[in-house]
This record gives sequence, structure tokens and C-alpha cells, in this order.
Amino acid sequence: MDRNQVIGFILIAVMFIVYFQFFVESPPPEEPGMADSTRTEQAPETTTTQPAQSTESEETFAPVNDSLVNTELQARYGDFAVLAQGEARSETIENSKLSVQVNSKGGQIELVSLKDYVTHDGEPLHLVEPERNRFSWVFKDLQGRSIDLGNLYYSIRKSGNNKLTLNGDLGSGKRVVITYELEENSYEVNSEVKFDGLQNIITSEDLTFGWLDRIKNQEKDVTISRNNSTIKYLTVSGDHDYIGERHLDLREENINEPVKWLSIKQKFFTAAILPEKQFNKAYISTIADETDTTTVKIATINASYPAAEMLVGAKFRYFFGPNDYGILKSVADDFGKNLYLGWPPVNLVNRFILIPLFNLLSSFIGNYGIIIIIMVFIIKLVLSPLSYKSYLSMAKMKVLKPELDEIKEKHPDDMTKAQQEQMKLYRQVGVNPLSGCIPLLLQMPILFAMFYLFPQSIELRQKGFLWADDLSTYDAVINLPFYIPGYGDHISLFVLLMTASTILYTWSNNQVSTVQGPMKSFSYMMPIIFMFVLNRFPAALSFYYLVSNLVTFGQQAIIRRFVDEEKIKSILNLNRKKNANKKKSSFQVRLEEAMKAGDAKKKKKK
Repeated sequence: MDRNQVIGFILIAVMFIVYFQFFVESPPPEEPGMADSTRTEQAPETTTTQPAQSTESEETFAPVNDSLVNTELQARYGDFAVLAQGEARSETIENSKLSVQVNSKGGQIELVSLKDYVTHDGEPLHLVEPERNRFSWVFKDLQGRSIDLGNLYYSIRKSGNNKLTLNGDLGSGKRVVITYELEENSYEVNSEVKFDGLQNIITSEDLTFGWLDRIKNQEKDVTISRNNSTIKYLTVSGDHDYIGERHLDLREENINEPVKWLSIKQKFFTAAILPEKQFNKAYISTIADETDTTTVKIATINASYPAAEMLVGAKFRYFFGPNDYGILKSVADDFGKNLYLGWPPVNLVNRFILIPLFNLLSSFIGNYGIIIIIMVFIIKLVLSPLSYKSYLSMAKMKVLKPELDEIKEKHPDDMTKAQQEQMKLYRQVGVNPLSGCIPLLLQMPILFAMFYLFPQSIELRQKGFLWADDLSTYDAVINLPFYIPGYGDHISLFVLLMTASTILYTWSNNQVSTVQGPMKSFSYMMPIIFMFVLNRFPAALSFYYLVSNLVTFGQQAIIRRFVDEEKIKSILNLNRKKNANKKKSSFQVRLEEAMKAGDAKKKKKK
């Protein structure tokens, strides 16, 4: 080998090194493992995939006539090599709700903006961004090569202001066609992926749809956002499930049955894919990096889809929108469950009472603080018969308290006998000791419904009232220079006022309550406990409880004017005479027998 040959080989080697270093993208990842792979094998693939970015090296390839380039691309992409180089160009379609940007490199959505919303610091709100999201379709060709549509280039054509068509022409009547279309006044993007003439090229039975989302923090409190972000799904069997929202470590799940839709749900917004024909199965995972305050979680979806559907045109809908129950429930079956409204009784109260009432008031009142006040008055008015009955029951127990105390003194060491005497007294005067609790229990679903509704109401997002500039998050009037475990690093004024009003309400109740001893003291501890619990909750919730306490206090003051304890005492005495010879009910007999049996067991043990 002479000197010229050596120099020639050196130059060729340098060209190869430079080419592979600067002009060739890293090989596309293998098709992510589905249900037949172990979870530990899938996790590294899904959590480290890098989203596609438009850089100079990606947009500009070596000249087409470079034989080295053509040979390498042919080896990597086979029939799809003709689409492996080109120019990246973006086009945007939009309607009154969304602005959707698609790149000719990859043919996938790269930017989605919600026009009616901004981030907590006033920036445009994007549910999809190039550096945070990557969509892909991966399949295998005849030679077993993994082809990712997200690595190919397409011609892009815009029709009007709401439709894009991307055409990947392989020649000889073979092509990949991807379309995106927006309907007016909608948060949905209609899409179709069609493989023309590729039935003899694609050997995979299934393609893998991949979606990596480094969920951007859009809200004031990233911790609360993490606790409300997850992946949800619905299977054909009706199983609606999700990955635990409060888990920050790697959580993954294989869904081994057909899936109707998959969503990446945040506190106030949801992004989802809904295929016309369901996915065969799916793998999902979430993980959070607590040191990165700009990212809520990393969510990964890999879903298997029949390749045969692509040959006739596979249709999909993407949803990018707010967690508004009225909007979500109309998207698809059970899609409204992306907004969790509590367990069944509470869920029903929210869906059929509170949300319609909230929407009705907000249709003609613009101030959400005023809306909350009006809601309190309406709810208290509707529940006033229960409140009256509960207060009346407590008043009766207060009248009977001297006799109850006398029974306890008479049988200080025989609890069973004392309870029997108390039951006899209740029977004689016609008082049900539980009648005061039942009205309160009936009001509990509404109390808990608010606990679920207000923290997730997007209508309250960035809406101010009094000193709170955003009712959907806490009203920090003082930021502390240190963190108090279980409380936080700030002081919420609405929570402090709510605590004071709860103590006032508790004091008012204790004036007519027969509760004594430690339980009476404990009733004053509950407001303090809730002061710690609710300090990081939305200002709307603590404001509602504050107003509710004040109205209840006023309501009891009015009821007290209509409750005459002397009249109650005379009614009870009259009942005593009427029931003097009244037989015990079967329930009372069984209850006394159970008490006697329990007492006998205790004496036997002694």
C-alpha cells in the first residue's frame, strides 16, 4: 500500500468520523416493551427518551448525492430512506380555543397553546412544547428495522386556517399521510394516519404509539400540582383507573386489555389521545424529580395499535383543554372522571347540585367571592330544617341533663345499669339521643363535596377576591423565613379567620351541648388541627368554611329565639305521662339484652 492509498484511507476515516459525529442522529430506540416485557426493562426506555428538537444539524443534511449518506440512510431506513432527510418547517392551525403547531420533521404536534389561559406568572400556557414533549409511531419493516415516523421528513400543506396535511412520498404509490384538523370552538384535534401501499413493507402486527411529556409547572405551588397530576385511562371493560397521583417515585403499569383512551391529567388541564379503534394494550409510567421545580412529573405512554388500521386510515382525537366538568364529560365515555369529584355520595352532590348551582350563579355574577357567599346562603337556607331539628335535639338533651347526671351519680360503678336507666328515660320522654346527629350526618356530603370541588375548580383559577389574588391557591399574607412541618412556609389569612370562626361556632354549640370532660376540650382542638391541614389549600375553600361558620352562628342565634326551654320541659313531662305504661319496642328489648350480655361477660372475666 503506497502513501497515496494510506492518505486516502485516512481521509475516508476522518470523513466517517465527522459524518457520524455531526450529521447522523442517534439510532431510533427499539420499540418500547409492552405487556410481554418486564417493568424493569421498560422504565429506562421510557424515562430517558429525549424529545425531538429542531437544530441546525437536524434541519440540514449532507447533499443527496453523497453516496456515504445515502448508503447509511438506506441501511437504517430501507424504503423510508427517502424521507430521512429534508428541511424542518412548522405550520400552525388554530381556532378560538387552541393554537396547534406541527413540524414537517416527524409530522407530529410540537406546540399546543390554550388561548383562554395563562400560567401563574402571566406567560402563555402551553400543554405541549418541543423541548418537553415527543410523539412517535414506531413499527418494523421487512428487514426488522425499527422505523419511527417521528424521525422522518414530510411535505406540509395548510388548508385554510384549521387543517394540515403531511405527505411522506416513498415513490411507486407508497406514502405516509398524516392529517390534523381543528373544529371551531373546540379543544379537540382530529388526526388521521394512513399508510398507502405499504402493506408489503410493514411486518409488525402492531405499531407503538409513544408519548413522552415532561409536564411543565403552570401553577403557583408545584407540590400541589404534583399531587394532582397523573395518567388516567379507560379500558373496554369499563375499568377506569390511574397511577397514584401522590407518588413521586417511579410508578408504572401494564394495561393488558384494550384501552379506549389515555390522558395525562394535571391539576387544571388535561391532554389526551382517544383512538377511534381502541389501543390493544398499553404501558404507562410517571416519575417526579423534586429538585426540578419547573417540571411537575415525567409521564410516559407506550400504546400498541393494530397496523392494519393504518392501511385504511387510523383516526384519532387529541384533547388539550381545561378540567371543566361540563367540557370533559362530553368528550368520551367516562372522560369526565379526569376531574375527581369524590366518592359516590359526594360525587353525586357535586355533579347534580353544587356544579349546576355554581355554573348558574357564575353565568350572571362575575365575582367568585360573591358567588361563594351566595352559595353558602342558599345551601344553609335549604338545610335550615335539618339545622333546626339538630338544635332542638340538643336543647332537649340540655333540659334532660340534670336527670342524666343524677342517673350517673346513682350508678357510678355500674355503667350498664346507668345506660339502661338512661334509655328508659329517653323512652319515657320521647327523645331519640341520635336525632341530633342524623341531621348533621345528612349535611356531611355537602361539606365534603366542597372539599373536592373548590381545589379543582378551574373557574376559580387566577380569580381574586379581597386580599387573595387567586382563589384556586392559598392566600399567603405573610411568607415565613422558615418551614413549619405540617403547616408550611406561609400564613393564610382566610384559614386563620376560619379557625377563629370555628372556635366561635364550637363555643356556641357547647352552650346547649351536654358533652363534658375531655370531649368538650377536644372540640376546641379540631379547629387548630384544621388550621394546619388547610393552610396550603385554596383560599376559596377556607373562605367558604369561614362564611359557612358565620352564617351558621347567626342561624343558631335566630333559632335560639324560637326555642323555649321551659316549653320543651313541659312537652317532655307531658310525654312522660303518656308513655308511663308504654311497652318497650323490639329494638329497645334487643338493645337492653345486648347490654346485659356484655355486662355479664365483663363480670365473668373479673
